[in-house]
Amino acid sequence: MRQKIFRTEAEWRTRLDPLAFAVTRQGATERPWSHEGFASGPGTFRCICCGAPLFEKGHKFDSGCGWPSFTAPLEAGAVEERADLSHGMRRTEVRCAACEAHLGHVFEDGPAPTGLRYCINGVALEFEPEQG
Repeated sequence: MRQKIFRTEAEWRTRLDPLAFAVTRQGATERPWSHEGFASGPGTFRCICCGAPLFEKGHKFDSGCGWPSFTAPLEAGAVEERADLSHGMRRTEVRCAACEAHLGHVFEDGPAPTGLRYCINGVALEFEPEQG
């Protein structure tokens, strides 16, 4: 289990731009296709709030939904899932296991091998290219 990271709302506001704060700390969603994308090549997607490794580039795929999509987290325990009954829907919310940042949702309509689609707000992630 990852060590939890706690900060006050004021501390998060000073560390994050307004959109990243709204998405990760308040559960908002960025507009589809609004994120500029990420560098090419292998690497790791980290939480914009705390830097925890969440997803790897090899698990990313184009789902056509307008948000970065992944078939699986980087490792077991990297993210936490919670029931989300907001907006009159039943969904599964995905949060960073370290700092509890809202990342997006997971759906059971992804490709093999997992059949899952982790639909993640691009503003909640930072990409770290693989060295070498």
